[in-house]
Parts: sequence; structure tokens; C-alpha cells
Amino acid sequence: MGISATVVNVFCDAEGNHGNPLGIIWASASTRRQEQQIASDLGFSETVFIDDVDAHEVRARIFTPTTELPFAGHPTVGLASWLRSVGDDITSVIVPAGVARVRPDGDRVFVNAMVDWAPAFELEQLDSPADVDAVDPDAYAFGAHYVWAWSSPDRGRIRSRMFAPALGIREDEATGAAAIRLTAALGADLDIRQGTGSQIFTHRRYLGQQVEVGGRIARERTVAVH
Repeated sequence: MGISATVVNVFCDAEGNHGNPLGIIWASASTRRQEQQIASDLGFSETVFIDDVDAHEVRARIFTPTTELPFAGHPTVGLASWLRSVGDDITSVIVPAGVARVRPDGDRVFVNAMVDWAPAFELEQLDSPADVDAVDPDAYAFGAHYVWAWSSPDRGRIRSRMFAPALGIREDEATGAAAIRLTAALGADLDIRQGTGSQIFTHRRYLGQQVEVGGRIARERTVAVH
């Protein structure tokens, strides 16, 4: 199809390691009505299609390998971070769920979202980070599950993993929307280590009705879509 995707890792650690790959594609006549197939072929947990960039706003749509989402944290943070890194002073990401405001903070970028924009997750607290590490992803045959444990409660530090067969995702490396849901449920700002070592930060806003989710991106590359 002659289409290429920019890929960045989202929610990397301070050294630029780990992170969840995100496909970023400029929408065109070649991608219209082909978004779901393209996202499935790329195989990332999410691929975002840019419909338009106007002044400080970007309008986009988000697809997992099996469905379109009205909002997701990893694509909105990744898209805003990447556009800002190439010189676009993006202050808002417009997705079907609504307008997510963007706030840069040093090497991190945050987006602000309503809690109910995030898909519903089964939040399962385990006794320790070691118990989280020991979970078998194949134990989850359906739904979307976020398993977590405190690693340092006094500092808001959490160890987590996410499994979403309902979205075509066996295990997600870093999940901004689940972090939003957990932040709202616990009523606390969080520093989350998910997957192999990805890092997600959250801040409660407006009495917990909204949550900022953010982090770092790294390792930009280009892949061809076949």
C-alpha cells in the first residue's frame, strides 16, 4: 500500500528502555476504511491515525488489533510526545471521547482525561510485586484485567501487569487507561512499573474526576505497512 508507520516506545524508563510500541500513521486516502486491517497487520497494542494537525491541536483515532477505542492513554501520550519532539507545539489531542489537554514536564509529557473515558478493567490487587511477576497471561481467556501490588505505598509506587484478550492483547507492556482507572480507584497519585520495566506516572485532578497520565518516549523508527 506504500504506507509507513512511525513507531515510538511510550512510557519508557529514565534511561529510555522498555516502553510500549505505538504505531503512528498519517491518515490518507490509502488508509481510509483500512485502519482496522492496518492496526491488525502492525500488531502493536495500539496504532493511532492522525486525521489533522491544526495550530496546537491534533485530531486522531485509535485502534487495537481488533477494535477502535474512543480513548487510550498510551496512544495519546505517545502521539503528543512525538509531535512535540518534531516541533509541533501540541496542547490538545482530540479523540472520539473528547479533548485531552497536554502538559509537558521536563522529559515527560502528560495528557488529562476524564476517568470514564478509559475502558473498564478488572482491577485485581495481589499481595506483592513477586505475585504480580508470577501471573500467567494465559490464565485470562476474556475481558481486560489489571493486576497490581504495592511496592512502596508511602511513595505511591506500584507493580502492575495488564492482560486484555477482549482487545486482542495477550499482555500489554504499559497501559495508560488502566493506570487512570487505578488512580481513580485508589484516590492517589501513582508511580507505576508495568510489564518488563515501563514507567507510568499519574496525578489526580478535579477531585478525582480527571486523571493526568504521562511518561517518556524513546526509540523512534519507521516500519513499512504491507
